Amino acid sequence: MSGKKKNSFSEDKKKYQEVVAAITNIFEYLGENPTREGLKESPARIVKSWERLFGGYLQDPKDVLTTFKEDNVVPFNQIILLKDIEFYSTCEHHFQPFIGKAHVAYIPENKVIGISKLARILEIYARRLQIQERIGNQVTETIMTVLGAKAAACIIEAKHLCMASRGVEKQNSIMVTSSLKGTFLENPKSRQELMSLIK
Repeated sequence: MSGKKKNSFSEDKKKYQEVVAAITNIFEYLGENPTREGLKESPARIVKSWERLFGGYLQDPKDVLTTFKEDNVVPFNQIILLKDIEFYSTCEHHFQPFIGKAHVAYIPENKVIGISKLARILEIYARRLQIQERIGNQVTETIMTVLGAKAAACIIEAKHLCMASRGVEKQNSIMVTSSLKGTFLENPKSRQELMSLIK
């Protein structure tokens, strides 16, 4: 995002009204009557729902990452892993949701973060128009940059509704991606230990 960071999508009243009007036009394009009882408030409701669905655009991961210098964490080659983090995102290609779970891990150098922050990093990036591969890379890049970690990993398993509801219409397919950096990428032993912990 460029310019001043917004706290809400509806701050710019002119742009808000333009978006509401655009959604109304979409209803008409589909052959619906946007003034009927069930739809007349829907454009505004849709934009309001975007505050949550795309709230990641309103946040910077660096703003929520409080780090702690832990000289007494022994050894500093241990894997810190948060498994089975549920997430929701939206495919940028078809504007359809994809839903799943992620496993986020790192090996600290000399700083650690509260474990909930691993889920928070994932949430911020997932709540944007996305592709699954990018989310994992953004999560690991942030961990490596902010923490100066020795290693970072983000393994994601997700079901994509753009594939289930259109196209090939395969209902039970799960896409798996992995972003590995540092020791997890370079050292087979560390990578194997990580995968065994996830399993």
